[in-house]
Amino acid sequence: MAREIATGCQSFSELREKNAFYIDKTAFIKEWWEGLDSVTLITRPRRFGKTLNISMLECFFSNKYAGRGDMFEGLEIWKDEKYRALQGTYPVIFLSFAGIKYTDFHETRAAINGMISDVYKKYRWILKEEEYAELYSENFSEISEDMNDVTATLSLKRLCDCLYRYYGKKCIVLLDEYDTPMQEAYVSGFWNELTSYMRALFNNTFKTNPSLERAVMTGITRVSKESIFSDLNNLNVVTTTSDEYADCFGFTEQEVFAAMDEQGMPASEKEKVKFWYDGFTFGRVKDIYNPWSVTSYLEKKRFDTYWANTSGNGLVSKLIMEGDKGIKTEFEKLLKGECIEQKLDEQIIFSQLSGNRNAIWSLLLASGYLKVVSAVFDGKGRPFYKLRITNFEVKCMFENMIEDWFAHTEDFNEFISAMLRGDIKSMNIYMNKVALNTFSYFDAGSRPSERKEPERFYHGFVLGLMVDKASEYILKSNRESGYGRYDVVMEPKNINNVAVIMEFKVRDAEEGEETLDDTARNALKQIEEKKYDADLLQRGIPAERILKYGFAFEGEKCLIKKVKIPTNP
Repeated sequence: MAREIATGCQSFSELREKNAFYIDKTAFIKEWWEGLDSVTLITRPRRFGKTLNISMLECFFSNKYAGRGDMFEGLEIWKDEKYRALQGTYPVIFLSFAGIKYTDFHETRAAINGMISDVYKKYRWILKEEEYAELYSENFSEISEDMNDVTATLSLKRLCDCLYRYYGKKCIVLLDEYDTPMQEAYVSGFWNELTSYMRALFNNTFKTNPSLERAVMTGITRVSKESIFSDLNNLNVVTTTSDEYADCFGFTEQEVFAAMDEQGMPASEKEKVKFWYDGFTFGRVKDIYNPWSVTSYLEKKRFDTYWANTSGNGLVSKLIMEGDKGIKTEFEKLLKGECIEQKLDEQIIFSQLSGNRNAIWSLLLASGYLKVVSAVFDGKGRPFYKLRITNFEVKCMFENMIEDWFAHTEDFNEFISAMLRGDIKSMNIYMNKVALNTFSYFDAGSRPSERKEPERFYHGFVLGLMVDKASEYILKSNRESGYGRYDVVMEPKNINNVAVIMEFKVRDAEEGEETLDDTARNALKQIEEKKYDADLLQRGIPAERILKYGFAFEGEKCLIKKVKIPTNP
C-alpha cells in the first residue's frame, strides 16, 4: 500500500509516527558519526532535505527521544546493534535560522537572541535543583531578546556547560540554515554588523567550547572563512563538489523510480521526471533529483516548477541583471543549452558578488541553479568547471526571471511587434521609452557608472528576446558571419517569417560621429560591408525578408535606422 505523501513536513518524528512517505537517509547518521569531525558544515541547495536530516539527527541522538527506537525500526541505521545503543543518549541543542529573514540588523539580532532564549526556557526546570540554581540562575536570567552581545555570543557555550554538568555527557549542537540571515544581511546592507555578531557566536559555540561533543551546521552557501569562520580551524566543510554525504541529501534515481512504482505512477513518466527534476551532481554522484519537486509531483500527479516557486530568487536576479556583458553573454549560452567553463571559489565572499564573476557562478552552483558537467585542472592544480543549467525546471525559472525584468513596461512587447513589421517610427518611440525606463534598472550595480552603460541594457534586452521569441526564432549573438561579427541575428524557424539583424553602437565622437544619426548609419554600413546576412541568404531566406537595423546609443537616448528593403524588379 502506498504511503501518504506529506509534502513540506520537515519533522522526522512526525513522518515516522504517521507512517508517511519517507526515503531512508539514516545511513547519514553512521557516516557522520564515524567521520569523527568536531564541527561539520554541509551545504546543499534549498529544499534538499537539510532540515529533515537535522531533525533525524536530533531524534536519533537526543535524550529527549530516549527509548524511541521505534522511529528507526526497519531503517538502515537500526540494523547495527552498536547504533541502537547510541539512540537517545546525548543532550542536543537544535536551532534553525531558516525563518530569520529580516531587513534590519537589530530585528535579525533580536530574532536570533529570541531563538536562543526559547532554547533556554526548555531547560529552565534544571534550576529547580539547588546545585544548578546556584550555578546557573544568574546566567538564565540574563537571556532575552535584548541581551547584550557578550551575553548572547556566550549563551550557547554556557548552556552546553550546564547540560554537560547535568547529564555527564557533552552536547551535540545542530544548527540548520545558518546562512539565511547572512544572505538577507547582504541584500539589505547590514553585512558587517551581522558578521561581527555571528563570528563571536560561532567561535564561542563551536571552537572554544570544552562541553561540545560534536556539531553539524547546514546551509546553502559556504560563507568565506574571513567573514565568520576565521577562528574555526576544526571545521570540516562539505560542499556540492565534495564526495562526503553525496547521496544523503536529495533522491537518487533508483530511489525516485522506486517511489514512483510505490505510488502507482506509469513507467512512461520516468523519463519525463528525469527531464524535469534530475541533473544535480554532488561530488562524483550524478543523477540526484530535487526531493521537493519529486514529492510534490508524486502528490499532485502533474509536472510544475515546484522547487523554483518555493521562494524568491531576488538575489540571483539582481546579480544577473546588474552583471556586466560577460555575465549576460554566458547566460545566453546557458539558456541555449550550452556549457560554460568557469573557475570557482566555493568560499562565497558576499562583498565580492557585485564584481566577481567567479563568486557569482559559485553562488549559482551552490544554490542548485547550475550543475557540474566535468572538471579540469590547470598546471597549478586549480579546478575549472564546465557548468550547465541543472534541468528543465531551473531553465523555466530563469526564463520567468528574465520576463520579469521587462514586466514593468508594455513597451517591450510593442517594440518587438514593431520591429518584426519594419515600423521604424514606432520602434524609435518605443525604444526610447524602454531605454528611459530600463537603463537605470540594468545599470544599478554597486558602482553604477556616471556614463550610462548601454551594453548592460543591450545584453539584458537580448536575453529578453531569447525568452520572448524562443518558440519562433533562433537567436544568435556575437557570432561569425560573412566577414566579421554581428551583434544579434533573429533567425526564423519558419523561413516564411522575417529575419532580423541588429547592430548596436555607442556614439563615438573620436570616430567622427557628430550625431546619433552618424552612429546609426555606421552600424548599418557595418551590417552591409561585413555581409551579416550571409548565413540567412544561404539558408534560403529572401533578401527582402531580412530586416536590418542599426541602433545608436548616447546616454539614455537611442536612435534606430534601418536598411531599405530591396524590392523585386
